[in-house]
Amino acid sequence: MLLSEIWIYPIKSLGGIRLNEALTEEKGLQYDRRWLIIDENDRFVTQRFFTKMALIDVALLEDSLKISNRLEPGNEVLVPFEPITTKPVMVTIWNDAVEAVTVSDEVDRWLSRELGQDLRLVMMPQTSIRLVDTKYAKNDEFVSFADGYPYLIISQASLDNLNSRLAEPITMTRFRPNFVITGTMPFEEDQWKKITIGDLHFEILKPCARCVLTTINPETAEKGVEPLKTLATFRKVNNKILFGQNVVARDFGVVKEGDLLKVLD
Repeated sequence: MLLSEIWIYPIKSLGGIRLNEALTEEKGLQYDRRWLIIDENDRFVTQRFFTKMALIDVALLEDSLKISNRLEPGNEVLVPFEPITTKPVMVTIWNDAVEAVTVSDEVDRWLSRELGQDLRLVMMPQTSIRLVDTKYAKNDEFVSFADGYPYLIISQASLDNLNSRLAEPITMTRFRPNFVITGTMPFEEDQWKKITIGDLHFEILKPCARCVLTTINPETAEKGVEPLKTLATFRKVNNKILFGQNVVARDFGVVKEGDLLKVLD
């Protein structure tokens, strides 16, 4: 079993970036979901509210992120790694109140113009603490602005199995994983508890319950009924539709495409 793809999503709900290698940290992969878009009430917004967010791409530069409108070449703005405005903000993401700082007035204006509402971009400082759901956490692990867990892992075989049931196949980008694994049986990851990727140890905490965001086509921002409609026919447990596994890291270092994955128990 091999690590075939590594993905980060620096700004929650905007475009993902595929990497050849990445640094693992307690809150997730380096840069993954460390930035968040908030509304005038300091509450997070995602593609659930603005499907057009699917059309905003993110690129990783040496000292900044570049965000751009995929349909309008040249319509872009830089997000500096070191915030310019640095105003403290207590933001709300789901049921959590999280310390953050503002980043740049220019970026705020760009996002507000693109999405048609007064919005701001904030960053999670290293000192900010957001705990993984205590019902599933083992050691009071931290998480970034991801929905609930630092890492998401899905096997390619699971997607292939789903696509065999769909009228039109979809890509893995619908599910926004961090790690894609090849060489497994479909849904084999459901059985894993502890694994290694390369030399690094990870622990699977719980299956990932999927939401309406998966029905938004990441290429067009159009919303449909799939894949949830089909997944509900064979992946529904206790009224939740499950696809992929939520994971925490047990030690930290670099993971690379092609790393061997081993199941420990």
